[in-house]
Amino acid sequence: MRQVYAGVMSGTSLDGVDAVIADFSPAAGKPCLLLAAAQVPFARDLSADLLALQRPGIDELARAGRAANALADTYADAINMALGRAGLAAADIVAAGVHGQTLRHRPDEGWTLQLNNPARVAEKAGVAVVADFRSRDVAAGGEGAPLVPAFHAALFGGNAHRVIVNLGGIANITDLPAQGEVRGFDTGPGNILLDLWHARHRGAAYDRDGAWARAGRVDGSLLTALLAEPFFARTPPKSTGRDLFHGDWLDAKLAGRAIAPADVQATLVALTARTVADAVALHCALATEILVCGGGAKNAALMGALTAALAPRSVATTAAHGVAVEHVEALAFAWLAREALAGRPGNLPAVTGARGLRVLGAIYPR
Repeated sequence: MRQVYAGVMSGTSLDGVDAVIADFSPAAGKPCLLLAAAQVPFARDLSADLLALQRPGIDELARAGRAANALADTYADAINMALGRAGLAAADIVAAGVHGQTLRHRPDEGWTLQLNNPARVAEKAGVAVVADFRSRDVAAGGEGAPLVPAFHAALFGGNAHRVIVNLGGIANITDLPAQGEVRGFDTGPGNILLDLWHARHRGAAYDRDGAWARAGRVDGSLLTALLAEPFFARTPPKSTGRDLFHGDWLDAKLAGRAIAPADVQATLVALTARTVADAVALHCALATEILVCGGGAKNAALMGALTAALAPRSVATTAAHGVAVEHVEALAFAWLAREALAGRPGNLPAVTGARGLRVLGAIYPR
């Protein structure tokens, strides 16, 4: 029987939804065969609502409920679009893995919150839905993130010692030694501060190809202040998000400094590259190959800075291994849905710090 699943991801960058249809059947000839993909941007008011919900505010419960419904409708639209491109109907897939939108992530307090309405997604798209992947790992004492390293191992593991770098809103790495334990953790900001600063000063949601950053110069004093954040020195397992890295955090670091906005952008590029490279050097010192995915892989300035910081290791994107950079995370949640329905663990305790292997996700039948 074909093992065809959908995977849906909306990340910290709050730019929209990526959906994929993937075949995990042994007959596919690969660990994962992409059948189709779709991207649905968030409506402007939904992006604004989700961003506002990242921080405490008035009437949060009602606002969150309305945003969850709008988000679920967007997820369903993305699934249906991807199904149409694959030439499939809802009945042709086993389930959809739908991660939800992280609003707050506090594993230090034993909780995490991904906004979603999985029942509404199941109803609108006509598919079984697996959601709420992080909670069980957190309940078992883990960070609940990152959850993609197990999938990275299945897809990119091999004879070489590789590190997968995901440059989403938050950056994370997966260490894939040729032999030995898979490890991974969040390293800090990926695109989150870059997008925030660019939107504030240039109006657009992101710095296309890093053009504005290339027009600036790295401010060494500011970079030193940014790197002083204690999170960077924490020993893994660790995870982070907008709870820490947000506009107020950056503004506090900039207080009393007169720095041209383009120079700040260049310095934020350096921050992402430096924190990723430092993490690789400290925890994955023997790695020889780096594969980059996520939206940041399309930022030429960031990729250039990362390549320089990681030298002499080879740096390429996951596209070199046949997987487009924007599809990796959505594919991971399709895979996690498959593991959940098979009753197999989806977490890696060495990554999250959980007390043991756990089956992840809550199931909403079609």
